[in-house]
Amino acid sequence: MPDLIAQGSSAQQRWRRGLPEVDAGRQILLGRQPTSEPGSAVVVDGGDRHEVFVPWPVPWDRSISRRHARLRILAGDRVEVQRLSDTSNAIYYRGRARDQFVLVPGEHFVIGQTTFTLARRPGFVDMSPPVRAERGEGQLFPPDSPARRQSPAVEPPAAPIESGSGLGGPAVTEWAFDALDLRQRDFQDATSRIGLLSRLPDLVAGSVDDEELLVRVTEVLLRATPAATAVAIVSVDPVDPTSDGEETQSAVIATDHAGTRRRAEAMRILHYDTRHLTTEAPEVSSRLVARAVRRRESVLHVWEAARSGAEFTAAENADWAFCVPLRSAACAGWAIYVTGSRTAMAARRGRSDSADAVADRLGDDVKFAEVVGSLISGIRQAGQLQQQQAAMRRFFAPVVLDAMVGQDAQEWLKPRQCDLSVLFCDLRGFSRTSEEHSDQLLMLLEQVSAALGVMTRHILDTGGVIGDFHGDAAMGFWGWPLPMGSPEEASRNGVTAAAKAAEAIRHDFVHGDSVFRCGIGIASGSAVAGRIGTVDQVKVTAFGPVVNLASRLESLTKAFGVEVLMDQRSAELLQSTGVATVRRLATVRVAGMTTPVDVHQLVIPSEEHPSLSAEQIAQYQASWEALAEGRWDEAYQLLHGLPVWDRPKDVLLRIILQHNRVPPPDWDGILHFAK
Repeated sequence: MPDLIAQGSSAQQRWRRGLPEVDAGRQILLGRQPTSEPGSAVVVDGGDRHEVFVPWPVPWDRSISRRHARLRILAGDRVEVQRLSDTSNAIYYRGRARDQFVLVPGEHFVIGQTTFTLARRPGFVDMSPPVRAERGEGQLFPPDSPARRQSPAVEPPAAPIESGSGLGGPAVTEWAFDALDLRQRDFQDATSRIGLLSRLPDLVAGSVDDEELLVRVTEVLLRATPAATAVAIVSVDPVDPTSDGEETQSAVIATDHAGTRRRAEAMRILHYDTRHLTTEAPEVSSRLVARAVRRRESVLHVWEAARSGAEFTAAENADWAFCVPLRSAACAGWAIYVTGSRTAMAARRGRSDSADAVADRLGDDVKFAEVVGSLISGIRQAGQLQQQQAAMRRFFAPVVLDAMVGQDAQEWLKPRQCDLSVLFCDLRGFSRTSEEHSDQLLMLLEQVSAALGVMTRHILDTGGVIGDFHGDAAMGFWGWPLPMGSPEEASRNGVTAAAKAAEAIRHDFVHGDSVFRCGIGIASGSAVAGRIGTVDQVKVTAFGPVVNLASRLESLTKAFGVEVLMDQRSAELLQSTGVATVRRLATVRVAGMTTPVDVHQLVIPSEEHPSLSAEQIAQYQASWEALAEGRWDEAYQLLHGLPVWDRPKDVLLRIILQHNRVPPPDWDGILHFAK
């Protein structure tokens, strides 16, 4: 796609931005201040519908309205420009005021004192290989220097090759810069360079996204490199530095037309800017970019100017170019490409320099580009780290994140078997509420999100990990990636944390504004936790029978009329701490499992009902033992002595009455519950 260049009345009032692809479905909103929030999308009402736009501000021109024009991308590198109805100043296109028109590359329109030009973005072309390669240790050497001849890194001369167009290319001389040597090199014009560097962090750090970052970086590099004609930030598929260099290069560089098309797929220009408002901009050398990225060092090419119309990087307004790779995982395959003309350098100095002198003078510019590249890499690395941490905060407790700082996150997240306490929390009344409010689904979504937020907040506050969401339910677990205390205390601490989370969740649902109630199941045991999934979808979660059991226990809370159920191991561990009251309710066989499970209730006092006394808990357990052993009359009498509001006793009484207080012949003391 082409670029749009905005140029105001002064050289500083300028930007160049790449238009989005046609199939991206994004439109552009031009204006002095299209949005009050930088980087955010803009919604523009249009009758009975509204459209979302990407804002492109032109802050320097008071003749441009706050929101002035809409740009819609069309096929064939065309752009439809439409003046918005509430603007005061006209848009001039081809000398006439127009409210709507279609712009093609090479054309422009004017609003106030600003000219907007549609310019094609340059592509990649082949450039003849270097006939001479010089590499110095900390300095540049002329071709006949003894130091150059002694350097083991010198490459043998290569014969020029033809490009895909069939035209011969100019002879190119190459210099390679070592990153360490560049750091030790002093700027020849230290005052101006330091001045630019001091302002650079503020300019770049204020970028709201990658596009804005690249726009600002290219502007800074153009100002810092007076002889530069154009600056580009390019991307090439990352190259394995251990692979064979010539093979790697040949995989990217080809000399026929088919190879040129493949090369366009392997490389792309992320952002491009030129000092002049010309549609005939210098092309970007794919060979130079490939060599710099492959070597992971800055490379400079200088050549003799070619005749006008030659299909090479060399053109009338460019006879040198250098490429600086960005050595960071956050910018893998990225590089800064700067090209310019010796004519501009000669005009500034009053004389023309040789290729070696040009290379020496460009050393400052290469060093400055290296510094800018390091800054870009650092900003993007920090941004990605912040995104990763923000994403991980949704799943990990702060104490876990603090322990992982400075560690290899990928290693920590590898699946491994460990002892976990797993909690499932489900919303009660969701189906009924969703049916009643089927015409207010957005309101229902907000309520569900708030309810899930209650669950996740208390899981994280107690040191747990958010494992998954299942519609209106959340799953959390404790014991991974860090054990909770010493090996002897870890399991006990995990269950205690799960119980505290369950009690806090239950309290918030009872005393909060939520229309829902909750059911919670807790189970403890061995499971596999970590990054689990397929190639297409990966998430941090836990896997194993204990996870299924926690889910089944959560479902059983409905049958027993309680809010929190746990398995035998969890109950034993929790009782040993003395921090909570637990009572055994029954032995059950849940759907999908063959092994019977002893189910326990976490007794949580409430304002509705006082807590069961120790005598009442002992009486319930005696009634269950009588029921399990077939002494149903005794069980019946004991159950009637419990409070009327105690729901679990009603489950046992119902079973006794269904069989007329006589155990069936196949009674084995196990309650069966269908899914």
